[in-house]
Formats: sequence, C-alpha cells, structure tokens
Amino acid sequence: MTTPSVDLEGRRFGPVRFRWCREKVADFVDATGDDPKRWVDHAPPGMAAAALFAVAAPLLAEFDDASVIHGEQAFTWHGPLTTEIDHEVVGTVARVRERRGVRFVTFELAVTNDGRPIVEGRSMFIASEPDGSVRADDEVVEPQAHVRGAFEAVEVAGSEFGPFARSASRADLVRYAGATRDWNPIHWDHDAAVAAGLGGVICHGLLQLAWMLQPFATPGTDPAPLEAGRFRFRRPLRPGVQAYLAGTVTDDGGTVELFDDEGPYVTGTVSR
Repeated sequence: MTTPSVDLEGRRFGPVRFRWCREKVADFVDATGDDPKRWVDHAPPGMAAAALFAVAAPLLAEFDDASVIHGEQAFTWHGPLTTEIDHEVVGTVARVRERRGVRFVTFELAVTNDGRPIVEGRSMFIASEPDGSVRADDEVVEPQAHVRGAFEAVEVAGSEFGPFARSASRADLVRYAGATRDWNPIHWDHDAAVAAGLGGVICHGLLQLAWMLQPFATPGTDPAPLEAGRFRFRRPLRPGVQAYLAGTVTDDGGTVELFDDEGPYVTGTVSR
C-alpha cells in the first residue's frame, strides 16, 4: 500500500470554486429523506459534506488501496448554505499520526463567500491496510438495490425525541454519492469493500450525520438554525439495515444517537 507520510501535514487542497446548486440539493434531500419543500433556496446543514468532498476527495485518493473510513466529524455553520452562489473551499491536512500501521488524518475545511466564513469543518479520517483477515463466511450478502430496513417499533428511555426509523438502500447510497461527490468505493462497490476488509458495502458516515441533524434543523423557517455539531462514528451501518434516531433537545441544541439493539452507530452533540 502506498500511504502518505507525515510530510502530508500542512498540505493544502484548493481553493476550489463550489456552489450548492438546486438540482444537487434536491438529490441530497431525496437521498437523505428530508423535506423537499423546506430546502429550496438553501441546502440542509448536512450538505456541508458536499463542500468537504470537493477538497477531501483528492486527499483520500492519495491513500491508494488503503481502507479509509470516517472516525469523527465536526462542522461549524456561520451562515445558511445558500443555493446558486459561488463559494471558495479550502482543505488543509492539520495532522497525520500513525499507530500500528493505521494513519489518523486530521483534515480541516474552510468554506467562504467573498471572504466571509460560511462553514468550517474538522474531519478525522482513518486509513489502514487491509490485512486479508476477511474470510468467505465474513462476506455479507448485499441486499437488492432498493431494499431498506424493515421497521420495528422500539422504545428509548429518557429520549425527548424519536425514535425515528432511518435506513438507506444501495440506491440511496449512489444518490447520496452523486449529490456530495463522496465516491469512496466502500460505499457502492461490493468487491472494493470486501477487499478493504469490511465484508461488504457500508453507508456513508456523513449520510448518517445528515439524518442526525434533521431533528434540529427541520423545525421553523430559519435557514441556518444550527451553530455546530460534532459526531463520532462508532461502527459501520450497512445498506438495508434498520437504525433509529433518538436524543434530547434544548433551546441551545442537544444530543443525538443513531443506534439499533446492538448499540450505537453514531453519537453526536448539536448546538444552535
């Protein structure tokens, strides 16, 4: 595996010109199950992922045949994600550290409009070399393209909202990738995901993040209701598998978890 060294630290990607066009916003809303009537002149806050991958995709390409997954993600929104205007996007590798052959890459995002900050982000990407430990009986059978998880009622003690059912089909993953440019093959190519040691395709971490923002961003008419969010990806979610959202909400934000009966997939905090 060709893996970038710590010399990657400080490397800058961009600036690139970027816009949230209405067509891509509609694709994103469709793929994430959001409200199409609400998101017309502005993109949902989770679509900051599209700006991220405008500069992160070239970075991840540096890792050749490594398995690259999302470990953590934080966003800060300084304003609404207005459609059909040009923004400038820059990404910077803030830190690269290695532990037992696994690279932990901290990547910082800055989205501006005429010099004004719109979105900032901080990603932790985890790159590792597949060790060949996936056996034939570990390989999962992929669901049909449009299959989502079967809903089952659940209860969550202490939750102030939800649980809301969420699931993505393989077709949803392709639609999400098209809307955000997150074409990491582990999210759509079964053989690539198996070769990466994952046993099969897994859902985009930032698709799950988009779901988790919806309880906080959907109410009301303010196009920029959120200030910041921070999320940790605990384990992969597969297409066709049913998961649930639940959490707490206050005037200032709250906490949210995506989970099933085996535990959390993603945990997060949101402020607004």
